[in-house]
Amino acid sequence: MALRRIRIFGDPVLRGRAQEVEVFGSDLEELVQDMFETMYHAQGIGLAAPQIGLSVRVMVVDVPESEEEEGGRFALVNPRIVEVDAQTDRAAEGCLSIPGLEEIVERPASVVVEGSDPDGARVRVQATGLLSRALQHEVDHLDGVLFLDRVSALKRRMLLKKWKKAQTEAVTP
Repeated sequence: MALRRIRIFGDPVLRGRAQEVEVFGSDLEELVQDMFETMYHAQGIGLAAPQIGLSVRVMVVDVPESEEEEGGRFALVNPRIVEVDAQTDRAAEGCLSIPGLEEIVERPASVVVEGSDPDGARVRVQATGLLSRALQHEVDHLDGVLFLDRVSALKRRMLLKKWKKAQTEAVTP
């Protein structure tokens, strides 16, 4: 297992649609383990392969269970959202690829995601709450969509201005 470098906003790999995985095996298992290790090291709850520079449809999530919400640890290959709730929920989101930014994002309150596990077995996940939000956020990454794309144009401009300022300050001694 190895830590992978998380790609930061502006890297073109974050904006492309990731390719379907066709070969399951030890390389995929190793990738998934590296992704979990990288996600935990960065203190995240989800990570998609494009965030570590690989344009393949692989994602991992680990959302702790609480008294109020379900949780779960999943590695999904070629995931697809197949059902969404008409009811929506608004909550703050951040992203390991856009550190330091957070904004309220509206998403369906629950989803059903289908895909495969790293061994190729079919998986179907029904999720609500934070788990639903994390799954949707990571599937978005596989489609080249960032949480910034899910806020109003005004909020996006404000967030991008804040991001550019933070990047300038990080470079300036």
